[in-house]
Formats: sequence, structure tokens, C-alpha cells
Amino acid sequence: MRTAYSVETVRAAERELMARLPDGALMQRAAAGLAAACAHLLGRVYGRRVVLLVGSGDNGGDALYAGARLARRGAGVTAVLLAPERAHGGGLAALRRAGGRTVAPGDAEELIERADLLLDGIVGIGGKGGLRPDAARLAEVADRSRIAVVAVDLPSGVDADTGEVRGAAVRADLTVTFGTHKPGLLIDPAREYAGSVRLVDIGLALPEEAELEALQHADVRRLLPVPTGESDKYRRGVVGIAAGSARYPGAAVLAVYGALRGGAGAVRYVGPAGDAVIARFPETLVSDRGPKHAGRVQAWVVGPGAGDDASAVGEVLASDVPVLIDADGLRLADRDAVRARTAPTLMTPHAGEAAALLGVPREEVEGARLASARELAGRYGATVLLKGSTTLVADAGGGAVRVNPTGTAWLATAGSGDVLSGLAGSLLASGLSAPDAGSVGAYLHGLAGRFAADGAPVGAHDVAEAVPAAWRDVTDA
Repeated sequence: MRTAYSVETVRAAERELMARLPDGALMQRAAAGLAAACAHLLGRVYGRRVVLLVGSGDNGGDALYAGARLARRGAGVTAVLLAPERAHGGGLAALRRAGGRTVAPGDAEELIERADLLLDGIVGIGGKGGLRPDAARLAEVADRSRIAVVAVDLPSGVDADTGEVRGAAVRADLTVTFGTHKPGLLIDPAREYAGSVRLVDIGLALPEEAELEALQHADVRRLLPVPTGESDKYRRGVVGIAAGSARYPGAAVLAVYGALRGGAGAVRYVGPAGDAVIARFPETLVSDRGPKHAGRVQAWVVGPGAGDDASAVGEVLASDVPVLIDADGLRLADRDAVRARTAPTLMTPHAGEAAALLGVPREEVEGARLASARELAGRYGATVLLKGSTTLVADAGGGAVRVNPTGTAWLATAGSGDVLSGLAGSLLASGLSAPDAGSVGAYLHGLAGRFAADGAPVGAHDVAEAVPAAWRDVTDA
């Protein structure tokens, strides 16, 4: 499990460790890891031109000490001091002893344009808001020059705790982070600014519960349902799909497709698209009598392509089994009815749907994904899977939010969310909790999207078809 911790937690762990170490030892650990990552990126250090953007505080100190290490290996290192009166004294002295030099921001543009690597040590994980004008101008020069950029701990200008970007920020090719990941490194929009992320262990003792969790193959493998010799289709779980309409029969077909790939023993379909479903998937148990009379299920999926059929949504919410609500179901579901449920509820909005439920502009959700997922989960008393460039799973009970590490931009295609709904609903029916069903479903769906696309456009049906390959990839790892 990859974990990320808040700035407050990291600061407390750093203080505890520094109290037990010689003065400056922790910064030297960080600088050593940072310099090694820079050297690896450069390939050859001797003769290379390295520019440091140095602000005040410890992040600037990390950059200066790392720059000193590179200078001792023959690199030409120049530090641009954005706050010279507050630059880290020890780091500055070390750089100068190693042969590095310093310049003012006004003399830095040509140096950056000719550099092989730029090291961003402007602000640390406690920074708030966008870059100040001098720093923003130099970050823009680096972006325009397309030189390699390495961020120290976190790209300057992004929010470490939330992943928000509220102004100009450094765009890094590589971020070298210390001790643990920070939430902003895993959540868009900040994640896009971080590039690749390399974690340097500096010996922090961190609490068991993190701010964010990202499942890995081994975690997903432990959660996947596996039939035994005693299993039958009912013991494996039956998932009901209440979806589709005369206008959107394809949504029902795709949700059923996802459900059939999700590990449940059987899929029941209820709705007006029964002919289309049974023609494509004859193994589906089709009913036209409504969810209340469809027969035994262990979980329901309601909403994809449902149009304005509020009665089906109401019947499903009144059931005593886990329910996944998606698409039109989110608009039709009564909040009080969702909050009153005693069985688990998993809501799967994209940013536009979440914005409508929260009564805010879509841009606000996209710019503050972590806060939006938590807010929605709290309002509805449900687990929320917020789809998008970073898919998040937040539980109403609080605790660590899960961030999905798999996926591809090619998944932004019609019907992809319907496949995810069926897949996650099937996992609910097989016995997974709502947070586990959501996060495992998103993981497999993202992995299937990668396999199906392979660098080219992909359709939702291709994603569903690739789920078994994703499942095998996880279980064979």
C-alpha cells in the first residue's frame, strides 16, 4: 500500500526524528537522496550545467546541499537566490565551498535556458497559493526551455495537503519527496505538475493511519473474491442491474458487461433494455417486473442510462442490500433516503455530477477533488467514488481516502463509467465493503483501460473485454 501523510503529520515526525539526530543530519540525508536522483537523471554529472531556484527555509537548504554534492562531482552549479537574506546559511556555504556560485533572479533567464537541469527549491510543503512574480517568471522560462526540472519534495506552487493549484506553479519532470508521499503528489491537478515521483526514505516514524492510500497489486490481490469448491452462483453473489432506457439501452448492456466480469456468480437485469441485454449476454437473468420483484440479489447497481425512472431508484434504495448509484441515479436519488439506508451505499459521480449534488461549479470540484469527495460522502452518509483524472474513494466514516493509481486518459470515453459501475457492483455482491469494492473496481477498470488502449483510442466494450486480463495480471503478480 502506498500512503501519503499531511504536512502536519510529516512535520511532527521530522521534529521527533531531528531531536534524536545530530544537528543537520536529516537535511543531509535528504540532500544525498536528492543529489543521487539528479545524477541519475543527468546520466553524466561532470560538465553539466545545473541551476538551483532557491527560496527561504529548509527546501532551499536541501537544494543547496544537493547542488554542492553535484558541484563536487564536476557539475557547474548556479543558485538563483529568490530571498538572499533568508537563504539557508549552511547550504549556501557548502555550495560556495564546492565551487558553486550565486546570482540574482534578474540575471537567471539565460542561465536557465542553457541549463541541463533545474532544481526547484523555491518553497516547501508548507507553501500556500501560487508562486510570487519573480519565481513564476523563472518557472515559465524553464517550462518554455524544456529543460529537465526536478522538484524538491513537492513542486513549488501546489498545495501539499489538497492537490490544489491556485496560481502559477513549477512543472517538474521528477519530484524527489522525502519520508513519505504527500497527498498533493497523488491527486490532480497537482499530480500533473509532479511528473515522476521518487521517494527517499529519511527514517520518519509515521502513524498507522494515513491521509491517503493507493492500492497496489498485492493489496488488490488480497481483496479479490475467489470461488472455492463449495461455491455456487448464489454463494458467489448475485448483482442486480437496474439501468438503461429506450433512449439509452447501451448503458444497460455495458453495465451488465462490467458486472459479468466482476466476480459475482450471476447478474440480474431489470429495465426496458432487456431485449438488448439478453441478445448480447444470454447468461443474464432478465426481469421486467421492477427491482422489488426481480428476485434475490446481494447488491444493486442503479442509474446508468436510466433517464427519469425515479421509481426504480426508489425501490432499490429501499432494499436492505448494498447499492451502487451512478449517472441518472445520482440525480434521482433522494438524499434523505440515501442517508436513511442501513446497508452500504456507493455513489460514483464524475466531477460534473458531484458539482450538481454539491451545488457548486464543476471547476470547483475539479480544482479541489479531495475536499469535494469528502464533503459529498459526509452529506449523503455514503461511500463516494469520484471519477476523473484522479479517482478518489472517500468513506462517510472518515479515515484514509483511497486514490486510484491505474488508468489512462483513453478511458475518457462514452460508456466507460457504466462498465465501472457494473464491475464495482459485482464486487459489492461478492461481499466486498463499499470502499473496497469501489477502490478495487477502479483499479481493475484502470488497468483494463491501459491494456485495451495500448496507446490508441478505445471503446467502453473494449475495456470490459480487458477486465479478465487485468484480473489475471493482478493475481499472477
